[in-house]
Amino acid sequence: MADPGGSGPVTLSEVQQLVRRKDEVEAQIKARYELLERQKGVGMHGPLVDAEGFPRDDIDLYQVRTARHDIICLQNDHKALMKQVEEALHQLHAREKEKHAKDEAEALAEAMSQNQALPQAFAKVNAVTPGSPASLSGLQVDDEIVEFGSVNVNNFQNLQNIAAVVQHSEGRPLSVTVIRSGKKVHVGLTPKRWAGKGLLGCNIIPLQR
Repeated sequence: MADPGGSGPVTLSEVQQLVRRKDEVEAQIKARYELLERQKGVGMHGPLVDAEGFPRDDIDLYQVRTARHDIICLQNDHKALMKQVEEALHQLHAREKEKHAKDEAEALAEAMSQNQALPQAFAKVNAVTPGSPASLSGLQVDDEIVEFGSVNVNNFQNLQNIAAVVQHSEGRPLSVTVIRSGKKVHVGLTPKRWAGKGLLGCNIIPLQR
């Protein structure tokens, strides 16, 4: 995938554009999930036929099929956008020694936290080891995770999803968004070797949905 900024270095405004597009896609996914909930809570995998094998007459089959198809397409779009956001964040991080890099990073973090409604969390931090990469990033016990790199509530299946992102991102900053005390907080977490076990030094548990 091409860099968001083309051949030149990525700019903050380009990253903010990507974040806005990501937020728009998330809103579209949420709207379609809500439509499926209104259809007798059929969700992505509920049966579309009755016990006798006939099409259900208590739901709008066309709406359900269309919403499911849209969600799959939108989740693919979201995954691609998150990859672009991560790549852009890596580029910005690589220029952090420049004069205005700190200001850019703060503005980016602010842009990523401007969602009006709190997103749904899929996991929770229940332990952080002092001196670990997780501790140094500012991650705290009871933080509820809504985004961990490219993982979010829409594509999270189990903790292996997070483990794969961590392994893939060793030595590179990850964009992590959590809900803390009712507010959305963005942290930059770099998985790396340290004195303790693993690459993070924290324990994450799935939230029951």
